[in-house]
Amino acid sequence: MLIKVLGPGCRKCLETEKLVQEAVRESGCEATVEHVRDIAQIAQHGVFTTPAVVVDGEVKSVGRVPSKADIKKWLGK
Repeated sequence: MLIKVLGPGCRKCLETEKLVQEAVRESGCEATVEHVRDIAQIAQHGVFTTPAVVVDGEVKSVGRVPSKADIKKWLGK
């Protein structure tokens, strides 16, 4: 599983990345987490408001910090 946190590195983007990392660790899921900061790469996902979370190519959240419970649902846990 590939999870991308999209955002330039603002406080909300960093918080989202932290929550994703914690959810992956707690769920025991095999996943790679990447933080994409490049605006052009972010736009390729059709995302223009950050933070955003993309799981295996599917945009799951845009413009907000998701809850850890939501993230775990996306992981199938």
